[in-house]
Amino acid sequence: MDSKEHRHHRWCSRRCVIISVAVILGIALLLLILGLTVFRPRHTVTTINSVHLGALRVGLDVPHLSVDLNVTLDLDITATNPNRASFRYDTGNAELFYHGGLVGEAVIPPGRVGAEGSVRTNVSLTVMADRLISDATLYKDVISGSVPFSTNTRLPGTVTILGVFKHHMVAYTMCNITVSVQSRSVENSDCRYKTKF
Repeated sequence: MDSKEHRHHRWCSRRCVIISVAVILGIALLLLILGLTVFRPRHTVTTINSVHLGALRVGLDVPHLSVDLNVTLDLDITATNPNRASFRYDTGNAELFYHGGLVGEAVIPPGRVGAEGSVRTNVSLTVMADRLISDATLYKDVISGSVPFSTNTRLPGTVTILGVFKHHMVAYTMCNITVSVQSRSVENSDCRYKTKF
């Protein structure tokens, strides 16, 4: 009888261990499936909703063939988070370029976008006139009535899934815009979006 009880106890112990291992493997498999489907990090998108000319002051110095130009562009930016977890972004930056040269920049303050949510931010870019004046093509562009610029925004951040898994990503937006000197407004805007993990 002792031997029979011992075998029964050993069989119950093995059964308990097998069931425990099966439950742990099932939970691990479930977490793996959820991690690869539902909780897989998706691209956070930074969209430039609108670009408005905040201020424009143009002065021509014909004898010296120089231009005095002060421009402020107001960007309305939306950060959209398609993830099922919040996206916390650090301080970002927006840069303004004229014919490839950096002529303005602004800081995007840190923030948080809720799960499957979006947040809007307004950023003002001020052109550094001293950098613009040194570019010889500016005079021609002002005379023609249209000044081309490009903007780059960079928004680094982290998506934390289930409070454990952290995925670092950086959202980029690149726009080419044309500012009309006469109407003092943005004539044309063409943007591209990219996210790096």
